[in-house]
Amino acid sequence: MSDSPFIHNVSIQDFQALVLENSFKQPVLVDFWADWCEPCKTVMPMLAKLADEYGGKFHLAKVDTEAEQQLAAHFQIKSLPTMKLFVNGQPVDERMGALPENEVRAFIDQYITSESDTIMAAANEALQQGNTDQALEFMNQALAKDPENSDLKINIATVVNAQGDGDSALALLDSLDDEGKNKDSAIKLRAEIEMADRLKDLPPIDEIEKKLATNPGDLSALLDKANYLTAQGDYETAMDCLLRVMTLDRQFQEDAGRKALLALFDMLGGDHPSVQKYRRKMFTLMH
Repeated sequence: MSDSPFIHNVSIQDFQALVLENSFKQPVLVDFWADWCEPCKTVMPMLAKLADEYGGKFHLAKVDTEAEQQLAAHFQIKSLPTMKLFVNGQPVDERMGALPENEVRAFIDQYITSESDTIMAAANEALQQGNTDQALEFMNQALAKDPENSDLKINIATVVNAQGDGDSALALLDSLDDEGKNKDSAIKLRAEIEMADRLKDLPPIDEIEKKLATNPGDLSALLDKANYLTAQGDYETAMDCLLRVMTLDRQFQEDAGRKALLALFDMLGGDHPSVQKYRRKMFTLMH
């Protein structure tokens, strides 16, 4: 028996307590092994090291399949070593074979709830109840625990922007590393903020339409109309305006039509049906 409080030799008599009940507190990784299994002897010390290193974020339960054949049969263990991960009383995932340490870490990490995750759950609950200030307080606490978490920063930026502080939201997005900046949620939020900024000084629609009635090729008016239509949620008509700008003059304001179209695509997200449709139209026009 290991001296570690996070490692247990498990039999059928204590499987309920040490694995199933324990898994309601933290994930439990069950290592099915046998003395004759050479790969098991490679995996076991690595798993023990990780259990101690993680300090209780998961528990390791070792099952000798020769001594506990009933448990091995119940969980249909067909090859060794086999690792099964239990959460909330249920097996949720498994891996077989002598995996390298980095793969075992990745396997475990996806089921571990960090302190920042727990705080974020409280923040989301506060948001659902309409308590934005408390939600932001929780989010900032979570960020203090996990300052490199890009998803946290994007979530905070989203709430801050919803409160009307686009500049602070952009500052948070600017603080992301390259991987964070390229996340769909970050790209979409940045596009929303920049679009809102463009809409602030938009002239009245009557004025825009009057310019276009006088000159249907007025590129500035077409851009303004596209922005106005975007604000109204008429995205496809806005995209038609931007395609027309591209058709009339690709050099206008350094290809403003294409840039505005791409910004609108970012704001709506790649799965939006209008985006897919108008990406094809833009590609056809450019080629």
